[in-house]
Amino acid sequence: MNFINRHIGDHESDLTLVSSQSSIADEGKWPVRYDSVEFVAVCADIATILFAGFLSALLSPGSPAPAGLAQACAYAAAASVSFVYILKGRGLYRPTELLVFRSQVRAICLTWILLHVLAAAVEMLDDNPQFFRGAGLLFAALGLASLIAQRCVARILLIKCFSGRRFARTNLVLITDQPPSTHAGLAETLAILGYRVKGRFGLPAIGSDPGFRKRLSSRVIEHIRNSEVDKIVLEANPERWADLRAFISDLRVLPFPIVFVPVGAASELLRHPTRSLGSAACVEIQPGPLSAIECASKRVVDIIGAGLALTVFAPFLAIAAVAIRLDSPGPILFKQQRCGFNGRIFSIRKFRTMHVLENGPVVVQATPLDPRITRVGRWLRRTSLDELPQLLNVLDGSMSLVGPRPHALAHDGQFDKLVRKYAFRRRVRPGLTGWAQIHGCRGPTPTATMVERRVEYDLWYIDNWSLRLDLEILLRTPLEVLRGRNAC
Repeated sequence: MNFINRHIGDHESDLTLVSSQSSIADEGKWPVRYDSVEFVAVCADIATILFAGFLSALLSPGSPAPAGLAQACAYAAAASVSFVYILKGRGLYRPTELLVFRSQVRAICLTWILLHVLAAAVEMLDDNPQFFRGAGLLFAALGLASLIAQRCVARILLIKCFSGRRFARTNLVLITDQPPSTHAGLAETLAILGYRVKGRFGLPAIGSDPGFRKRLSSRVIEHIRNSEVDKIVLEANPERWADLRAFISDLRVLPFPIVFVPVGAASELLRHPTRSLGSAACVEIQPGPLSAIECASKRVVDIIGAGLALTVFAPFLAIAAVAIRLDSPGPILFKQQRCGFNGRIFSIRKFRTMHVLENGPVVVQATPLDPRITRVGRWLRRTSLDELPQLLNVLDGSMSLVGPRPHALAHDGQFDKLVRKYAFRRRVRPGLTGWAQIHGCRGPTPTATMVERRVEYDLWYIDNWSLRLDLEILLRTPLEVLRGRNAC
């Protein structure tokens, strides 16, 4: 029933096909109820992962069959439990979530890769890391491919179930305080999900005589007794909760679940996911831009990527440092205060490219023929090599490999007044490169239009973040540097 009161509005595009074909006549029911979809999906994932582990052990060369099978099955069992636990905690087994293929693939890839990175790190601590030399890598590839293929099949089957109304029948009684013209939509939704309304009852108006409530509850109980009813659905405005609580108390003699479907203003609030703060229940009005697992996976990529980049570019860093020292007096590295995640101030590291070290309330942006730029600095800025020391910022966590580019504090305050949503960029860590930069938004921003364009790109990146998008930006950044658009 969560589909009814929380998720229909969340994925309207994915349910368009379902709604448009809801008039199709029944062609035979499948032996799965709507309420059982989540359980079936969990079992399917466990079976898929276990099968992938078993198959990888059989196909892996060089391992004794009994030992290899036992090790693969044990590893697959641990992976399946961890995988299902993470996805279920994020609510990704709900039927409407299973319909969103892109979201499912992203969650599967992130979770699966993170689990195997952690497993590989633990395996490396072992004196005899046998598994990842044999079946481990094959299991990772087979498991990921199988899970994605299974989600594709699951989505097709769910669409057929919804559009053809093929879910196994579940009988219920509908009790509502809404006129027939307004609760027709709920009845239609119930029919799509395989629920058959075996009786309808109207609630009395707010403040009615308690005797009327008693007579109504008696009628409901009498109707349900000895009938094939599986559930009671109560549709009403939460503003009358005192009356509803007394009415529900009267129905406690019935051995069936009672599901409450709110209407009115409160229904919008209850569409948001619920959380718990100790013993208190709460509603998450605004989720963070990235979930906990997405933050963890992005951080892992940052650490690994920054470490590898520092290793690869070490000779260039050394040459640049020597060239700066020989070209002009002053420090090799230039540090400037920038505004980062959630408005936190941090010191960004860059190779010094100017004769001045501006880091105060007034910072003049560089121009293509700026006399403050040194000879070596001009070459470093043109190739963006002056930004490489920011890999150290990535390692210490003040920056990410990919994200909105941070500006000097003096410019930050100025841009915040020019662009209404400028502060929204601080919802994620600033980046060494970003979506705006690969679209040519580099160099000075002398006009409000140029600032707005960068902010639009940055906000789009935050709203559409994925590891695939980060990888795309990282691969396109060197090409943009070679093009040299707007660099100075």
